[in-house]
Amino acid sequence: MYSERGVVVSLVCCTGGEEGEILNPAMDRPEVLENIEEVRRQELAAAADILGYSQVYYLGYRDSGMADSETNFDPRCFAQASFEESVERLVTFIRAERPHVMVTYGPNQHGYRHPDHLRVAEISGPAFDAAGDPDAFTTAGDPWQPLKMYYVTWSGKSLRALHIKYKELGLESPYEKRWFESEFNDEAITTHIDCAAYFDRRSKALLAHQTQVDPESKFWFGLADHHVAEAYPYEDYELARSLVDSEMPESDLFAGIA
Repeated sequence: MYSERGVVVSLVCCTGGEEGEILNPAMDRPEVLENIEEVRRQELAAAADILGYSQVYYLGYRDSGMADSETNFDPRCFAQASFEESVERLVTFIRAERPHVMVTYGPNQHGYRHPDHLRVAEISGPAFDAAGDPDAFTTAGDPWQPLKMYYVTWSGKSLRALHIKYKELGLESPYEKRWFESEFNDEAITTHIDCAAYFDRRSKALLAHQTQVDPESKFWFGLADHHVAEAYPYEDYELARSLVDSEMPESDLFAGIA
């Protein structure tokens, strides 16, 4: 949505995704497994193109795998990387792209506490602050201060709305009881973006990650995009940092920015 409005949108990917499972049976082939890092890069490039990203950067770390796995202790992985080094690498990209708004992972991962997602949450705030500090990382480019930082999030309200839509259509809902027992902090959500007109692009971008998404998954694709839009036409965000004033709740990531 924003890219079509003329906003320059860039993505920083922190790892190569080497440890991710192959969830699509059609892609579970020896030649895919042998070249999984390159396959994942191609998938990300395809998804970024669909969504309108102008640039994809790589932070340069290896996928950490899940907590306590053997790969989680690999010195090349993101979880084992120097915190300061990781922040500096992200600052370098922030200063190169000069964004007004950052969107990142937050510390609440709703039961999926992947070490790399948590590491992203850990370095994002310090990078937001350091990017504008002329005394920080003096070889990482000219200082640039972003104005707002958001966490992506899922709301309990959205899952309940989708669950109800499944029932209305006479379909079996993939959202089990445990989903509604998760700790969704809807009160923390500050920003609802009505982007239902782009849900088809969202689905196509998700499908571009062929090794990571089963196209037959009822969880992701059990409802047609227009039914999803009818049930809940928003993407939700939590405003984590802001140097500007905006009225809550927001309907625009750039609210308060001239």
